[in-house]
Amino acid sequence: MTDAALVLIVGGLAVFVGAIVQGGVGFGLGLVAAPVLTMLDPDRMPGAIQVVNVTLPLFTLAVEWRTVDWRGLGFAVLGRLPGSVIGAVIVVYVSVYIRGAFVAVMVLIAVALTARALSVPRNGLTVASAGFVSGITGTATGIGGPPMGLVYQHAKGPQIRATLAMFFFLSAAQSLVILAVVDELPARALLTGAGLIVPMVLGFLVSGRLRRYLDGGKVRGAVLAVAAASAVALLVQTVIAQLGV
Repeated sequence: MTDAALVLIVGGLAVFVGAIVQGGVGFGLGLVAAPVLTMLDPDRMPGAIQVVNVTLPLFTLAVEWRTVDWRGLGFAVLGRLPGSVIGAVIVVYVSVYIRGAFVAVMVLIAVALTARALSVPRNGLTVASAGFVSGITGTATGIGGPPMGLVYQHAKGPQIRATLAMFFFLSAAQSLVILAVVDELPARALLTGAGLIVPMVLGFLVSGRLRRYLDGGKVRGAVLAVAAASAVALLVQTVIAQLGV
């Protein structure tokens, strides 16, 4: 089996699962799929996952676009712009494994602080800050969901999914442009991303029942659980890479 086939098969399964999670919670595709794709072929990342990231939100928006928090979205995009520039610098000068470890630690800290608090205020400052951090981590690793997900954890299911979908669509498009400008978007990354769209669509279609379950008041717990589990996966990936296993 060729490396490309392995990436499409194993990576496709990860994208399928990630699309189910994101279809229900509002984010999670990058969290689930990015560590797997990075382990399979780091040279295709983060470009490959960004191709998928720019496509999946369109399916969510087609169903729930009316519930977008446009004011919050504006602050998030404003914060993301400078964050993306920093993320691009990290892509050029920092190894993919160190990037992953950094993101994992930051996500675990955020989850721990959030789990202990009764609520996280959602205002212009916090949303813009989340957008800024998401710009750094999303551009550098393809994982930009946790900061925004944690800020919107108390929102209703449809609102968090629609708002994050619009944010991720704009963010992924921006990241692809920036990666191309800094010459970190090889053709094979684009081709791999295109090949992963099929399992992504299948995963989104399967996520319908999960959305109904989470809309019963379980969104916050699901957001924290997905973020924490993915952060642990990133740390494990880094340790394995460093040990040369």
